[in-house]
Parts: sequence; structure tokens; C-alpha cells
Amino acid sequence: MAAKQNTMTNWRWVMCAMLFFATTVNYMDRQVLSLTFKEFIQPEFHWTDSDYGTITGIFSIAYAIFCLFAGKFIDWMGTKKGYLWAIVVWSVGAVLHAACGWATTLFVDGVDSVAALRAVEAGSQLASTVAMISVYLFLACRMILGLGEAGNFPAAIKVTAEYFPKKDRAFATSIFNAGASVGALAAPATIPLLAKSLGWEMAFIIIGALGFIWAAIWIFLYDKPFESKHVNEAELAYMNQDEEAAPAAKEEAMSFAKAFTFRQTWSFAFGKFMTDGVWWFFLFWAPAYFQDQFGIKASDPQGVALIFTLYAIVTVVSLGGGYLPKVFVEKKGMEPYAGRMLAMLIFAFFPIFALFAQPLGGVYGPWAVAIIIGIVGAAHQSWSANIFSTVGDMFPKSAIATITGIGAMAGGCGSFLINKGSGVLFDYAAAQGEAFSFLGFDGKPAGYMIIFCVCAVAYLIGWSVMKALVPKYKAVEL
Repeated sequence: MAAKQNTMTNWRWVMCAMLFFATTVNYMDRQVLSLTFKEFIQPEFHWTDSDYGTITGIFSIAYAIFCLFAGKFIDWMGTKKGYLWAIVVWSVGAVLHAACGWATTLFVDGVDSVAALRAVEAGSQLASTVAMISVYLFLACRMILGLGEAGNFPAAIKVTAEYFPKKDRAFATSIFNAGASVGALAAPATIPLLAKSLGWEMAFIIIGALGFIWAAIWIFLYDKPFESKHVNEAELAYMNQDEEAAPAAKEEAMSFAKAFTFRQTWSFAFGKFMTDGVWWFFLFWAPAYFQDQFGIKASDPQGVALIFTLYAIVTVVSLGGGYLPKVFVEKKGMEPYAGRMLAMLIFAFFPIFALFAQPLGGVYGPWAVAIIIGIVGAAHQSWSANIFSTVGDMFPKSAIATITGIGAMAGGCGSFLINKGSGVLFDYAAAQGEAFSFLGFDGKPAGYMIIFCVCAVAYLIGWSVMKALVPKYKAVEL
């Protein structure tokens, strides 16, 4: 019996698996719109790129605002109930998208069925009315989705801090954060086919329903480590090894006002602001890019293969992102924060490849672009796993969800700027045609080239400011 007690259980990895699946569902729900936009939704609702940019941009800013309070909500509600509320709310929001077509017909005179929406004359006043009303309806659904999704990362990072010691957190984070890549990987293989065979509405319903299944399992599996019947004393000691030297007193909650007095908060927030938008741009716009530039629809076999390949690269390569600082710490003897920042600097150079996406795409076709975006996406996910872990390195557990929420808010603001800006830029560039040029590209391709340049330098700028704000490890004391 003693031997069994001394053999460490591994329940922390079950929790990590739950975080992985929640993040997978999170990103599948988020990507249904991008994979149905060009082929199914835009023709039905007569949207422009600017309309789509408005939806993705407002979603980003709403998500940002919700994130500011989501972390505080998770810290107040507790991990179990807070995470449960988050996924139920975002799943409801995901499913509600399916009713937007029906709801649009209720507000538009002369259109009495969903099928009649597509038959409205393009460019007419009626088409503009359909577009405007449907945009508002989708925005309402996206806000509900964003309200729930805002809780995912604050809750997941809090669970990671509860169940893993500092030296393992980046690796554990990289594993559950890979759910973003796997969700983005599974989405193109399932969503366009669901939309094509059952209608785009069923794609939202089926993918949205996955969250309710996860919530039912979470109720029975999660408990705090010291309360869990699945965690023995050996594993609990391993989880709490950072606190062995000085048993922790009751931790004080951190207010927003106090959080913003620390350089560590600003460092994390700026890093998220500069880089989250890059990931969201590719998540929301990659399917539209392949259709705009190469005429390849998301439901075409080649379209499915391109997006699948892109995120397969992200998924496989990014897993090493959380392991690299572990090597620096355990093999090279570096302090965890220093090892993490060195790893992040390495990852910050890879997005420079985005500069070559447009030129090589013109020579070698869409596969070259898919591979390059995959490399950039893998660098982002590796960066993301480590920047999240800097919060656990420097802040007490009672403040982790709050600080993570602040960073997610900053990331959402950056995402709003790049997504809304992209939609406006693409419409303007397309309308100007050859009169709009940039680095040898004209019209909409020039617009894409501008955004790719922004993506290429975002991480190096973010890292430089983070390093200037927090040159060396310094724990926050309340």
C-alpha cells in the first residue's frame, strides 16, 4: 500500500487532456464562420469583405473586453464552475448562429424565406438591407460566443498553475494550446463538408454541441488537486514543489488597479497585443485568401487539403515550443523566465517568412503559401505557450486568471485592429485595382502583402518591448 502511495499518479495529464479538448472545441467553434463565409454565407447575405472584417473585428474587441473580466470571474467563481459557465455560454452562442438566416427574414420586407435571401439582386438596396441586418444578427451571436470563449484561456492557465510545477507549465501549456491547432486542423476537414451536405446552419449546430458534451464530462472529472481522489500524496508533492521551501500563506486577491501597477502585467499585455492578431488574421482570413487569390473554395478537395496541411504543420511543429525552454532550464541550467524569453526570441524570427508568402505563391502556387503560413502559425503557438507561462512564473496563483484575462484583452484589441483593418483594406485595394500597389503587387494582392508584412515583424517588436519592461525575472509580491 505504501509502495502504491509512493508511486506518483498522473492525474495532472488527464486535466491537461481536458484543457486540450476544450481548446480544440473553442477553435472549431471560432472557425466555422471563416470556413463558411466565402462559399456559403457571403452569397446568401450579400456581405462585402468589409462586412466580414466588421464581424471578425467587433468579435475581437468584444472578446477583448470580456477577457478583462473573465479572468476576474474565474478567480471569483472558481475553476470548476467558472470553466463550466464559459463553455456552456460559448456553445449556446455557437449554435445560435444557425438561426441568423431565419431571423433576417423576419426583419426584411419582401423576403419570406431563407432561400429567397440568395435570390435578392446583388448590389440592390434590398441586398444592402439584408447585409446590414444579418451582420447585426451575426454580431450578436459572435458576442455571446466571445463572452464564453473569453473564459477559456484564463481558466486553462489557472488549471495549469494548479496542477503543474513551474518547470512543466510551458510544456503542459503547449500541449493544451495545441488544441487551437488541432481545432483549426479538424475544422477544414469537417466544417465545409457539413455545410455542403447539410447546410451551413448545421455546421454551427453540430460543432457547437461538442461543448455541451465536454461540460458534462468536466463536472465529474475536475477537483482541486488536494481535493481530488485521483491525486495521491506523491503527485501532490510534485505539483507543489515550488512551494516546498516556503509554505504559502493565504494569497491575497489582486485588483485591476493594482495589476496595472506592475511592469510584468504590461509586458505580458503588450506581447499579446502585438501577436494575437497575427494568429487570428490567419484563422479568419486564410480560407478567404485561397479563394480570392487562387479560386480555391474551402469545400473543394484542394481547399480542404490546403487548410488541413497548414494546420498540420502548426500542430506538429508547435509541440516543441513548450519543450524548448524545458531544455534550457534543465539541460543548460537557466532560470525559467530567462529560458522562456530566449525560446520566445527564437520563435519571434520565424514569422519573417510571411514576407515570402505572396511572392512564392505567385511562383509555386498555393501550397507554398500554405507551408509558409503553417510555419508562422507554429511559431505563434510556440510563442503563445511560453508567453502564457510567464504569468505563472511571476504572479501568485490567486492572480493568474486576472492577469491572463488582461493579456487576452490586449490580444483581442490587436486582433480587432488587424481584422477590421484587413477587411477595409481589401475592399479598398480591390476597388482601386492597378492604382493601388505595394512591393510589386496590385489591387487586393497588394493588400494581402501589406498585412503579411505586419505579421512578419510583430513578434520581434513584441519581444523587444517585453524584454525592455522586464529584463530579468522578478516575482510579483502582493
